[in-house]
Amino acid sequence: MVQRTPTVRSPKSIGRIVGLLLLVQSAAGYVVNMVLLRPVLSGPAGFLANAAASAGRVRMAVLLGMTTGALTVGIAITAWPLFRRHSDTMALWFLALSIVGFSLLALEHVTVLTMLSLSQEYASAGGAATEHFQALGSVVRWMRYWAHYANLIVSGGAIFVLYGALWRSALVPRVLAAFGVAAALLHITAVTMPVLGYRIVFLLIMPLGLSHLALSLWLMTRGFDNRGHLLHAEARRVELSGA
Repeated sequence: MVQRTPTVRSPKSIGRIVGLLLLVQSAAGYVVNMVLLRPVLSGPAGFLANAAASAGRVRMAVLLGMTTGALTVGIAITAWPLFRRHSDTMALWFLALSIVGFSLLALEHVTVLTMLSLSQEYASAGGAATEHFQALGSVVRWMRYWAHYANLIVSGGAIFVLYGALWRSALVPRVLAAFGVAAALLHITAVTMPVLGYRIVFLLIMPLGLSHLALSLWLMTRGFDNRGHLLHAEARRVELSGA
């Protein structure tokens, strides 16, 4: 019986996969929130009047949004073998926060589908019991709002750990990783402001978009730097030989 040797991907190969997933995730996230959902949930007439007539758009946004959440977990799993060589703790934190973020994203999209169902009930009622529907709509809208920001906070934490792991491991240029760490902190600050009762400052979110784009393009063209892995392996050999 012939045993198959497990395929071990090189750091460059892992980096290119992670870069592609990051780029797809960023693009899909923009489409979900700004192209598909924003006109429905933030239109002048409100989601009660808009969502039922755009049911296909809303369902597409939910499916695409869940896919982006799954990609976050996929990135953590793909990078796991490489990250844990440098830090088990950071690899575990990145995976754990990615899973929690995906769970919160699922909760957010459950509320979006609830908003759609409420809009359909409102349309079927033909304008009857308007005050009742408005009260229910307000509750569901705020549930989605807070689930959205909870997801953004946890996702920001996962991104912070990602860039921190990249900085520590030197798998990408440390300037790029340091910019990502700073951008992630600005992002977390921005999305925490509504929880503290302040208006969100969207300018604080923009650097993270630029950082993700730069990281995605770098990884897709160069992959992870194998020298960081070799230096870490050499340091481990020296440490073990001196023990």
